[in-house]
Order: sequence, then C-alpha cells, then structure tokens
Amino acid sequence: MQHHRSPTRSALLRTLVALPLALAASLAAAQQDPASFPLDSVGYLNEELPRMEAAIAAKDRSFFHGAMTRTVQFSECWGFKSQANPDLAKYPMCTEAVMDYVVVGMCKLNPSGDVCEPGLASRFDANVQRCREVAARK
Repeated sequence: MQHHRSPTRSALLRTLVALPLALAASLAAAQQDPASFPLDSVGYLNEELPRMEAAIAAKDRSFFHGAMTRTVQFSECWGFKSQANPDLAKYPMCTEAVMDYVVVGMCKLNPSGDVCEPGLASRFDANVQRCREVAARK
C-alpha cells in the first residue's frame, strides 16, 4: 500500500520548514547595519554577474529562475523588496542594481522581451558602478 500526502499536509510541512527561515531572515535584517548594505550588495553582484554572463553565453534560461530566487532572498534579507527599509533610502543605486540584475540578464538573452526598455542596461551598469564607489568608501 502506498501512502499519499494530502496537499494540505504537504503545504503545512513546507510552511513549517519555511517559517524558521523567514524568521531568521527577519531577525538578520533587523540586526544588520545599513551602512554595510552597499558592500553587501557589491559582494552579491560580484558573485552573481559572472554566473549570469556564463548563463547568457550558454543560452541557459533556466539559470534565471535560481537567480531570481537568490535576488528575492537577498532583498528580503535587507528588507527592500517586500517592504520599505527607510535606512536604505540613501543607497538607491544599490537597491536598483540588485533588483535590475535578473531583468538585465534576461534582456541580454531576449532583447525584444516586454520588460527590455531602452537604457535599462546602461542604467544598470551606472548603478553598479555607483554602488561599488559607495561601497569602496565604507
């Protein structure tokens, strides 16, 4: 006899597993020094950008699902995607660079995509550069 999990039980188990992770992310965001955000953003982008370029070269669209997940996790950790973190308002170049990263990569794969607006890539590059400059001063 084979046991089947009900969708309700499966959803409950996922929730119970995710809850401690969400709580840990909330606590981490509450304890982080906003002044370290630019450096953390640059570290994140420095790790992700070469991976993105490799995925683009390989025409690997599946990379971007994981990249989006990592980007959302990073932004939730700092509290600037799903909620407003007023302490990060002085670093818009970093928040915008992190949030545009996946879209820019997807647009490099498919330049005619709906979200691929003119100037997006150059604005992204400028934001990454400005974020790196701010991080270097910290």
